[in-house]
Amino acid sequence: MFLGRFSHNLDAKGRLAIPAKFRAAVADGLVVTRGIDRCLSVYPLAAWQSFADRLSALSKTDSDVRLFQRMVFAEAMDEVLDGQGRIVVPPELRRYAGIEREATIVGMNTHIEIWEPARWEALSAAVEDEGASIAQRLADLI
Repeated sequence: MFLGRFSHNLDAKGRLAIPAKFRAAVADGLVVTRGIDRCLSVYPLAAWQSFADRLSALSKTDSDVRLFQRMVFAEAMDEVLDGQGRIVVPPELRRYAGIEREATIVGMNTHIEIWEPARWEALSAAVEDEGASIAQRLADLI
């Protein structure tokens, strides 16, 4: 389970430290790909396989399915933690998310998101302003 928010810097080689409390869950490997909201999504291998299987089972005749599959699979990279608990975030993915030097790492229960800090702060501010109405709209789904 991934919970919490952390700030870390990337080094000159594009390596990013995964928070220590998340490392055991991704010790066997992980997949990094584009997230939906211009962030990066990081999945432990088992969660990735489940997500990938569900996505692959969708109808190939639906153009939205094909576009989403291309976005997710074409940019996906499998990684392993180095001895210091870091992963390499490829330049293409850093560009997509707007991540340069700093990153905000967010636990999302089953996976991790990596955000450019200003984007995360803007999203957080919007949620603070709209939190009550969002909760009300989702009340029947939870």
